[in-house]
Amino acid sequence: MHHRTVAELMTRDVVRARRDLPFKEIVKLLAENDVTAVPVVDELDRPMGVVSETDLLRKSSDQADPSGLTPIPHVEAWERAKAEGARAEELMSAPAVCARPEWNVVEAARLMEVQDVKRLPVVDETDKLLGIVSRSDLLRIFLRHDDAIREEINRDVFQQTMGLAPSTVTVEVRQGEVVLSGSVEFKSLIPIIERLCRSVDGVVSVADHLNYRTDDVPGSPAGT
Repeated sequence: MHHRTVAELMTRDVVRARRDLPFKEIVKLLAENDVTAVPVVDELDRPMGVVSETDLLRKSSDQADPSGLTPIPHVEAWERAKAEGARAEELMSAPAVCARPEWNVVEAARLMEVQDVKRLPVVDETDKLLGIVSRSDLLRIFLRHDDAIREEINRDVFQQTMGLAPSTVTVEVRQGEVVLSGSVEFKSLIPIIERLCRSVDGVVSVADHLNYRTDDVPGSPAGT
């Protein structure tokens, strides 16, 4: 089974900030490039962290309300340091959580979820910046055409992995939703087929209407 790689989905022309870039220049950089965050790099173009609009807004939220109606919220010491920062390396969220270009979308998505980040700088074996991949980039796999998904299921799941003839199971795909119908030899194959189909990039859901000729599942109720 082949998942799209980070290298296939990442943005290669990366907008980045030098570690000593001043606050206002960072704001300008985000605005001019219509992005919400940029990696901060050192002299060797290695990501040190990421500075985002959220990081920059800490400076505004740390200011007293001139009317005196809104109290300054309690912040931790590290948040206070960021709010008082003036350069990229003082404002960024660090260390940078990075991905490698050979990773697949599943690996990248899991890291984003575990680390609670919206984007990953992509680095080579020397930690030099190659690109950046975002949540929206990973979601692009769901823009795959239905025909491409159906062809991959028939080829990779049924022919190459399961060793089944294309005529064994009929695959219909509409808006990424897969419907399987037909008959297989053993009942135990059905959950395996479903799992493999769900792992194909771009699949939203899988519904099976598959029959079987032999019940090889221990403990199955009679007649099922």
